[in-house]
Amino acid sequence: MSPEPARLGTAALREGGPPTCVPAPAPEPPADRPGGVPASSFSCLPVPDVFTALGSSARGLTPLETAARQARYGPNVLPGAGRGQVWRRLVAQFTDLFAVVLLVASAITFLAYGLGRPRDPATLQLALAILGVVLLNAGIGFAQEYSAERTAQSLQAMVPHTCRVLRGGERRELPAGDLVPGDLVVLEAGDAVPADCRLVEAQEAAVNNAALTGESDPVTRVAGPVPPGPVLEARNCVFMGTDLVAGTGKAVVFATGTATEFGRIFRLTAAAPRQQTPLQRQVAAMARRVAGVALATGTALFAIRVPTGQPFVDTFVFSLGVMVALVPEGLPATLSVSLAIGVRRMARRHALVKQLLAVEALGSTSVVCTDKTGTLTQAEMTVVQLWADGVSHTVAGVGYTPVGEIDDDASVRELLRAAALCSNARLVPPTGRDTWRVLGDTTEGALLVAALKAGLDPTQEEARTPRVAEYPFDSARKLMSTVHRDDDGTFFAYIKGAPLELLARCNAIDRGGTGTPLTEADRTQVASAADGMAGQGLRVLAVARRRVAGARPPLGDVESELALLGLVGMYDPPRPEVRDAVDACRRAGIRIVMVTGDHPLTAEAVARRVGIVREPDPTVATGTQLDALDDGGLDSLLAGSAELLLCRVSPEHKMRVVTALQRRGEVVAVTGDGANDAPALKHADIGVAMGASGTDVAREAAVMVLLDDSFASITTAVGLGRSVYRNIRKFLIYLFSHNIAELVPILAATFAGFPLVPITAVQVLAIDLGSDVLPALALGAEPMEPDVMNSPPRPREERLFSTAVMGRILFLGGIQALGVCAVFFWHIHASGIPYAKFTRSTPVYREAITMVQAGIVVSQFFNALAVRTDRQSVFRAGLLSNPWLIGAGCVGIALMAAISYAPPLQAVFHTAPLTATDWAVLAAFGALLLAAEETRKWTLRRRRTSPKGGTP
Repeated sequence: MSPEPARLGTAALREGGPPTCVPAPAPEPPADRPGGVPASSFSCLPVPDVFTALGSSARGLTPLETAARQARYGPNVLPGAGRGQVWRRLVAQFTDLFAVVLLVASAITFLAYGLGRPRDPATLQLALAILGVVLLNAGIGFAQEYSAERTAQSLQAMVPHTCRVLRGGERRELPAGDLVPGDLVVLEAGDAVPADCRLVEAQEAAVNNAALTGESDPVTRVAGPVPPGPVLEARNCVFMGTDLVAGTGKAVVFATGTATEFGRIFRLTAAAPRQQTPLQRQVAAMARRVAGVALATGTALFAIRVPTGQPFVDTFVFSLGVMVALVPEGLPATLSVSLAIGVRRMARRHALVKQLLAVEALGSTSVVCTDKTGTLTQAEMTVVQLWADGVSHTVAGVGYTPVGEIDDDASVRELLRAAALCSNARLVPPTGRDTWRVLGDTTEGALLVAALKAGLDPTQEEARTPRVAEYPFDSARKLMSTVHRDDDGTFFAYIKGAPLELLARCNAIDRGGTGTPLTEADRTQVASAADGMAGQGLRVLAVARRRVAGARPPLGDVESELALLGLVGMYDPPRPEVRDAVDACRRAGIRIVMVTGDHPLTAEAVARRVGIVREPDPTVATGTQLDALDDGGLDSLLAGSAELLLCRVSPEHKMRVVTALQRRGEVVAVTGDGANDAPALKHADIGVAMGASGTDVAREAAVMVLLDDSFASITTAVGLGRSVYRNIRKFLIYLFSHNIAELVPILAATFAGFPLVPITAVQVLAIDLGSDVLPALALGAEPMEPDVMNSPPRPREERLFSTAVMGRILFLGGIQALGVCAVFFWHIHASGIPYAKFTRSTPVYREAITMVQAGIVVSQFFNALAVRTDRQSVFRAGLLSNPWLIGAGCVGIALMAAISYAPPLQAVFHTAPLTATDWAVLAAFGALLLAAEETRKWTLRRRRTSPKGGTP
């Protein structure tokens, strides 16, 4: 059955559409594109015929028709990945380099078992153990990746993708997924287009079609019919995945979900693999190096031992044990778990990270370019002062609840009436537990609240003097204008915007309801009043009007020869948590630069309240001053005072500042909420969008979304980003240090002429997967250290395996290696048996290799405690502050005890029961390792400086 829109569209055309626009009857939509018909069926129709063709009207769909179409077309969403991708992700777990190395080792071991005469059960056990390691590791990796993906999906759902729709004549804010063909969507600058739509109203509208065409320049859009042509070139259509970057409009939906042009592209790209982050590339490069070293070392030892007359298969198993000892089998799963934990922790702190790259880059952020409204402040604008005819008036009440009195409200009623009419926001009464809230711009919402306090009803005023034209705000004019038809058929324009820009266009001032010429003394008085308000930290708007000829006069006529009605001062109080967050940034060596479109006095007042400015004379620069600077001058400005405020800036200025900071080697985080912030958000190292008040365009351009819009969440996310990076280094040190303890005894036995290995490959696998993975995972979940924000940002060029990190691996691994070598050769020499007499069944040998395995497990328990902190004493941090780590270590020791005492496991691992004295000796070696590391940290604290390459 054809979708309803297709049938209605064809019927309308048969009844007499324009002769130049007679497309063939709308075809049955393909099975993979339900929910719409081609744009060519509507682009050439006049607006009334568009409504008829889609079974809609200027009041939108009725609730009954909406429900029917939702049942027919389903949700306006793009489908998730298919089941095939799940299997591909599972198979991908076996293509990791470590997995490939172990699979090859397992295959060769199976071959050695098959060719051996007689066949040695130990060789079969080793082959099965290696294969089991690969399967277990793949299972952990797949489960974690799948869990992380599900978590990301649920977190994305926390950021609402909404749109404004007219249904039954009532304007509603709905999830974009609820749209159906025929819905009438209201679009404003900064909105992401939620579906494929035909415009029926457009005021200075322009879209960015880069997502579909690759062309980043804005393209104007019109509401009237256009000649038939390619779908994406229809100038009266807008498409899902694009952005309205200027103007306003209304559009009727004709395609949703996979029926859209964006849906067609989505199907082609949904299965594309994600790019690796720099951190992942570092780990991959490390894996290649480790695998190369492991293979080279195993091959070299095999070549050394074969000429000595050792059995071929035994020598191969010996070399294989060396190779396995060097491969950190649990690293891939541990790394993915640690990153996922970091993302979840950030989400719990209201910071949604969309890319793992952001987790890594956050730790090295050195400059934050922050806007003011909503980030440093509460984004609840409240009009607190009015100025009209030379007199200031106070306004009582806080927030969006329209309760409060205005001093002499009669004298400011026309000022507030004009301001309310020149607004697109809507005030929504409380429902249930909700409070009064604003749909749209918060500044305009504050104007509506003030009008209500003055006894005006903005809805009734709009009905009495309906709007007939609008000239939207843009960052170049810094003004917004609307034209209204009065009761007697005359037309008036109402204009609001930045005081200086609007004052320059005025030639009269309202005094007692009568326009009088604006003198220079009046201009000075107005400017002084505006500066006085701004100096109090108020955002100041000027409001003016003029009579115009006609319903849609040229913009130049609308915004010239104006009569000033007065000034509106509003206050957005700082968020209470911001001051502490700013102090934390200062301690962390992170510079904060305020970049705002507000008046310099307003910006400085807020900056002082939150602690960004403390000096008596901060550097304040306006957009006009930035225009006068070349790149060298801008670099000098940014390198000057640490306290810098950039005011009255445009999106181009913001982008230029970000580029200049990056040119100086800074790692830059940028906050933004509007469509005009998108270029800077994309260009920054960390683009941070507002989740509650930000536009869809800003959220798509950013790599991190603040769900609560608070600057404090940025600081928290930086600290968590640093903590994630530290935790990754901790478990890398933990994993690789014990590899040294596994390798050195084997090398020592080789050069000492001992015929057997001090630790077998099966024992190594038991350590790596049985005793090491859980503590490593617990280290990845290590709580944030209290000093994480007390050090400068991590240098951009610092590598994961820095000189200091490698030094710490060798330090801790060397101590473990000395301990296990000591206990092994002490057992061997104490027996008095010549080396040549030792066999695998010799009781002393089995006791010795059990001591080696247990020694590594016990020392790793103490090692895990040692690497928990970089400089701080673990005793000060609290031995029990990470109970998961203690529990994981106890599980590893319990498993070792089972291997030592349980007869079935003794048969598999060729181990022997340990005595209480043996355990005491091993515990003493472990305590020695912890004492040595505590001494090293004490020395670092004494020096109060970090070694070159970064403190590990």
